[in-house]
Amino acid sequence: MLALSLFGVVLSMIIIWRASDGFEAASSYIGRNLSDGVRGATINAIGSSLPELFTTITALLFYMDKDGFAFGIGTTAGSAIFNSAVIPSLVILTVVLTKTAKRVIVSKKVILRDGISLLVCEMVLILLLSKGELTWMDGLLLLGSYASYVCILFLTMEKSDEKQDEDDAGAVGQNDQGVYAHRFMSFITLDIRGGLLGLKRLTTAKAWMLLAAASSVIGGACWVLVESCYLLGSSLGIKIYFIAVILAAAATSVPDTILSIKDAKKGNYDDAVSNALGSNIFDICVCLGLPIFIFSILHGPIILDISDGSVAELRVLLILLTGVTFFLMAVGRGLGLFKGLALLCMYIVFTLYIYLRATGHPFGLEIGEFLQSLLSILKT
Repeated sequence: MLALSLFGVVLSMIIIWRASDGFEAASSYIGRNLSDGVRGATINAIGSSLPELFTTITALLFYMDKDGFAFGIGTTAGSAIFNSAVIPSLVILTVVLTKTAKRVIVSKKVILRDGISLLVCEMVLILLLSKGELTWMDGLLLLGSYASYVCILFLTMEKSDEKQDEDDAGAVGQNDQGVYAHRFMSFITLDIRGGLLGLKRLTTAKAWMLLAAASSVIGGACWVLVESCYLLGSSLGIKIYFIAVILAAAATSVPDTILSIKDAKKGNYDDAVSNALGSNIFDICVCLGLPIFIFSILHGPIILDISDGSVAELRVLLILLTGVTFFLMAVGRGLGLFKGLALLCMYIVFTLYIYLRATGHPFGLEIGEFLQSLLSILKT
């Protein structure tokens, strides 16, 4: 059982990773005329956050209980922490270690806009979860928060000077036999773009078709991920919530990571960072808001299990770690090696705490009690 569950997690991660290439190609083309970090915060963030959305919907609707929603909270919150700490860290390390630049320079406008929006959305989530019960109105409030964020993005967006036209060229330099061979190998290697389009260049219609196909593949992979995580938690005797916070969160954050690193290699630092922050806002507002709305309409309010305090602890960690990340990004001149290593160490410490908490270690429980006391202060 243990080996099978681990195989399922690894397999789903590989599929999500390979499908993210299709995401990157489609989202880059669709958002080619967006500027000022807006592409990273919208098209890239939404496309790369679909794994979190599919995972939450699958967990909640297939496992219609408090554990299913706890899995969704764990995945989205854990993914938000991963995106805030690990993705900027990997972007910085990629740029610095490859000697592309000495530091990553991100627009202060992007950091302030996305960072403050993220903190506001996290505070809304904390207040909603503190009730112990979630209704369709709470889901609608979260969805409305994301709609407000998107409005802010487009109202503050500067017009792009790099208008691109569609290119509807057909197959490039290959006969039919070569095209079929290329498509066959693409399907074998999970190259969705190559398998679906062959050697044809992208157009707007083809890009949307590619995005839909990649979404479908990732949706199936997320179902495998959820089932494997439940099986793994049962095999190890660990609550599914803790499995979701680390393992499922990291697996579903693969597209975000790949997109941000690719943007960083191209020198698109605003998009690289805004993708991570925008993905967090999408995770919190849509990946939780939409399932809450759908489930509550169909089955009534969601009653949260807050008896052991683990959800409360994660809420405090989410706001604290986001605050630290925002501070590191906002101060100083750019993001250098020190900040990159600091963010990575912060996530390692977070992972260690989740392990201690999941295994019932006294030190982990002691930290958990301290975090719960902080939440009670925030409520007052």
